Amino acid sequence: MIHSLFLINASGDIFLEKHWKSVVSRSVCDYFFEAQERATEPENVPPVIPTPHHYLISVLRHRIYFVAVIQSEVPPLFVIEFLHRVVDTFQDYFGVCTEAAIKDNVVVVYELLEEMLDNGFPLATESNILKELIKPPTILRTMVNTITGSTNVGEQLPTGQLSVVPWRRTGVKYTNNEAYFDVVEEIDAIIDKSGSTITAEIQGVIDACVKLTGMPDLTLSFMNPRLLDDVSFHPCVRFKRWEAERILSFIPPDGNFRLLSYHVSSQNLVAIPVYVKHNITFREGSSQGRFDLTLGPKQTMGKAVESVLVSSQLPRGVLNTNLNPSQGTYTFDPVTKLLTWDVGKINPQKLPSLKGTMSLQAGASKPDENPTINIQFKIQQMAISGLKVNRLDMYGEKYKPFKGIKYMTKAGKFQVRT
Repeated sequence: MIHSLFLINASGDIFLEKHWKSVVSRSVCDYFFEAQERATEPENVPPVIPTPHHYLISVLRHRIYFVAVIQSEVPPLFVIEFLHRVVDTFQDYFGVCTEAAIKDNVVVVYELLEEMLDNGFPLATESNILKELIKPPTILRTMVNTITGSTNVGEQLPTGQLSVVPWRRTGVKYTNNEAYFDVVEEIDAIIDKSGSTITAEIQGVIDACVKLTGMPDLTLSFMNPRLLDDVSFHPCVRFKRWEAERILSFIPPDGNFRLLSYHVSSQNLVAIPVYVKHNITFREGSSQGRFDLTLGPKQTMGKAVESVLVSSQLPRGVLNTNLNPSQGTYTFDPVTKLLTWDVGKINPQKLPSLKGTMSLQAGASKPDENPTINIQFKIQQMAISGLKVNRLDMYGEKYKPFKGIKYMTKAGKFQVRT
């Protein structure tokens, strides 16, 4: 299955490698470096690269490429999902998944990879099971291990590994029993000059934090489950029940986990939460251009649009800007030509605007095209797709847990063309 794993940083250095079956030479990564040179952006490297004797399957997370080497044909999504699981585990253990954190905890990294993959096949990938096998590093534990030469590997096999529910350890006890679910949706959209939507889609996830005693059996139902298409579930979800009744039925892992991720792509279901009025003009023969931008909320059901950040790559001919924001602060970098406007929260009664002039090179021809505007924002307590949890029920245990659901919408790649 997975033969080897190479971790490559932003500079193109291989700073960690792990082999499961036999050692594969580092030179196999030359095919990856060639593909990297051809890609215009770091994220545009093809996820699957065929070579004469291997396949290279990679993901880019936190400016690190995780490159798996495969010798025979396998479903690529299987490997990609495993690589994402490796990154999430590192993040859970070390707080961040950076080159420095991986190098500082290199012994724990190798111990984790040894447990997560057995002879090239995924074995233990659940965080709560791994934490029983390998204790997360703490300053005290690291000092003791350095002095005594001991490791973080536990003495006993986790009880969950031996049960029919391999993602949950047995004998879990809590004084406060609680289950929280976060519905987070990210909207990607391209809006044209006239304000019409060219493309719009929603990537959504439901993240859970479940701290319940014993072996609870949960069911989660939605008001409008038909909204969800292209759904990816955590292994704990009973798929047959979802197919028949559109109800999520599962015995949850202990602690934090991603219950499901989904995709909403039919454009009539995707509401655009903000609108932009823009007037960016350059006149032929003039050394000045006009910049006029106003933002407003749209289809937000009364919820506030917060943490708004507008950025735009202005044409190379722009030397400087003289703009006046009605709220927030703006910066313009004359070298990179990047304009950034930190708006903050949109007040529907007094819409934020950025107006003024741009200085152009004297005698230079008018820029070929107008800049595009990228917008970031957050809307609390709202799922833009309209997805709503109906109820959460628990069976198999006697106590009454505390339950909570939170919604959030944020911008992914949200672009307005001018």
